[in-house]
Amino acid sequence: MTEPGILFLRACLALLAMPIYLLAFLGIWEPFCKKIFFPFFFEKLSAVHEGKVKKQKQELFHNLPNFKSPSGELKLLEIGTGCGPNFQFYPPGCRVTCTDINPNFQQGLSRNMNKNQHVQYERFLVAAGEDLHQVPSGSMDAVVCTLVLCSVQDVNGTLREVLRVLRPGGVFYFLEHVAADRSSWRYFWQQVCYPTWKLVSAGCCLTREIWKNLEQANFSELSLRHMSVALPWTPIEPHIIGYAVK
Repeated sequence: MTEPGILFLRACLALLAMPIYLLAFLGIWEPFCKKIFFPFFFEKLSAVHEGKVKKQKQELFHNLPNFKSPSGELKLLEIGTGCGPNFQFYPPGCRVTCTDINPNFQQGLSRNMNKNQHVQYERFLVAAGEDLHQVPSGSMDAVVCTLVLCSVQDVNGTLREVLRVLRPGGVFYFLEHVAADRSSWRYFWQQVCYPTWKLVSAGCCLTREIWKNLEQANFSELSLRHMSVALPWTPIEPHIIGYAVK
């Protein structure tokens, strides 16, 4: 369908979500979404997502111990920790620094910390992916980012920060939903849903081609593959998964 068709269907969807748009216009939706709705919504979506990708995550993180520093420690920074669904995949003794721009995931985060006491939790920083100035350069053996690059303000800026905080030879792990093929109906529906989805999901962008940002970043090695994650009634089926070495 043409651009007018997309705009028409966007308008129809906006009418269905009119109460949310009205709350946004009044300045009420953003604080409510950040503090209450999105932490609740994301924890539920994350639980469903984890059930679909657990095997792939186990395969992704299996080589984490190979990136220990010469001292034998493994210092890991997680960007956009959320409620902490990745902790279960980290090796025993791993020293984790958690960051998130939204500090309102405490309940889910505490539950996952308590369930995964094989990991050493260093500290929690309220920080955006594009500005990790609280983390010293070259101080991390690994950085992890899952379902986060869709909502950062600047993907390239976040990847520059990843490279800055990693030591030479350090590794960056990622799992992100991305834009569908531009000729597909799935991409068409991503375009239709884009404005309302972004409002409801705290800035999540449906049509980012994040693999291109990774290919253009200054990593010395990039292992990346495309995959589909079946999430009924959502426009976020296409994903990329992999790791990159500084």
